[in-house]
Amino acid sequence: MGCAQSDSLNIEVYETSASGKKFEKADIFIIENSRNNEVEITLHPEKKFQKITGFGGSFTESSAYLLNELSKENREKIIEAYFGDSGAKYSLTRTHINSSDFSLGNYSYAPVAGDVELENFSIEEDMDDIIPMIKDAMEVSSEGFKIISSPWTAPIWMKDNKAWKGGKLLPEYYDTWALFFSKYLDAYAEQGIDIWGITVENEPLGNGENWESMHYSPEEMNDFVINHLGPKLEEDGHDVVLLGYDQNRDHLEEWIDVMYGDEQAAKYFDGTAIHWYASTYDIFEDALQYAHNAAPNKYLIQTEATADADVPRWKDDEWYWSKEATDWGWDWAPEDQKYLHPKYVPVYRYARDMIGTLNNWVDGWVDWNMVLDKQGGPNWANNWCLAPVIVDPEADEVYFTPLYYVMTHFSRFIRPGGHRIDFTTSDENLLVTAVENPDGSVAVVILNQNEESKHITLSLNGSSASLGIEGKALQTILIPKNLN
Repeated sequence: MGCAQSDSLNIEVYETSASGKKFEKADIFIIENSRNNEVEITLHPEKKFQKITGFGGSFTESSAYLLNELSKENREKIIEAYFGDSGAKYSLTRTHINSSDFSLGNYSYAPVAGDVELENFSIEEDMDDIIPMIKDAMEVSSEGFKIISSPWTAPIWMKDNKAWKGGKLLPEYYDTWALFFSKYLDAYAEQGIDIWGITVENEPLGNGENWESMHYSPEEMNDFVINHLGPKLEEDGHDVVLLGYDQNRDHLEEWIDVMYGDEQAAKYFDGTAIHWYASTYDIFEDALQYAHNAAPNKYLIQTEATADADVPRWKDDEWYWSKEATDWGWDWAPEDQKYLHPKYVPVYRYARDMIGTLNNWVDGWVDWNMVLDKQGGPNWANNWCLAPVIVDPEADEVYFTPLYYVMTHFSRFIRPGGHRIDFTTSDENLLVTAVENPDGSVAVVILNQNEESKHITLSLNGSSASLGIEGKALQTILIPKNLN
């Protein structure tokens, strides 16, 4: 063991590791036995990239329901861990409009067939769970957070197949569906909750009709936005960020071409939403670069990510650091896409993707469920997933998995309004990203997937600090305000 050595560059270091560290502030770093693994990282804050929107997770009915099943003490513990100053300080979140697979069942805020004026519209379904969870989060969040809302499907009476799964919105209901968005924004505002952004449709390409969905082609989404949704939001005075697409990166380029290739559509779309499910490890850098180059002043936000198709391991940190997890594609991907879906290390999947997407123009990254049970639900479609926090409501127990600490490495010290900055590194095996925050502090996140520790010399503006990072570890280095 050895102490960090500084040549006038003041730093704070937080580490999470396979050896058991959980976002621990370190005064001593492992640098012995690492002198043969010297790494030089130099920050270049004069070269700035995208402005950061935020990091966080999602308010689902399943998560909110589980919080209601816990003791007041554990409910408050989880809310503080995600939103409080002592926790992850989530700054960007998401929720679902109408039900999703992570609801207790199917529901719509407009259940009355033929109610084209939506006179019976009501968000009563959310009053017992999602809305109280959001309000509790708002209460403990000192800096506040943004909310993106997404529909999985319109009410079934507006669809051509009259079903929750699949199908398309009937053209005669385009205006009613646009009105639905407006009423939703008003209803949440009446509860004191301002929705920052909306996506037109969660996963418009569908999900194999396994749970709620509604299909659009890129051209159909443009038509709905240009002629119905965009004008309605303007007419009703809703200043809300509108994001298009909202699915996997492997089809991103074709959607970008249509969204921004039409001047009228480009006027309404404030940005693009993406998911990560096309692969467990491929960042699709070219697609992200393509999206940025096509619309450099628009948002590019990862609105959903989860380790899917697996049941959480309860109080087993080692599993989250081991290469045993599989995703949907392990069993179901076509043969020519199997290579995109190998077994993976859950900790690495999250950290690699956040670093890789940040380094390719993504400005916001939102996890899916904040809380799930030991089964990976509740989920009416039996679509089990992982979450950073797992609970056993019957025993009133809470397990903060290693994924919670991974999220904290990014969300706590990379703040909205900051800018990603350039860096150079002598070791491409270490994954690195860096952001200069609005207050002048700099956050550097480093992932070491190697077994051996590394010795790092970190330099900024002619000053440097020496430190080490363990093997199989994630580290956030904070260079405080006015000390860099």
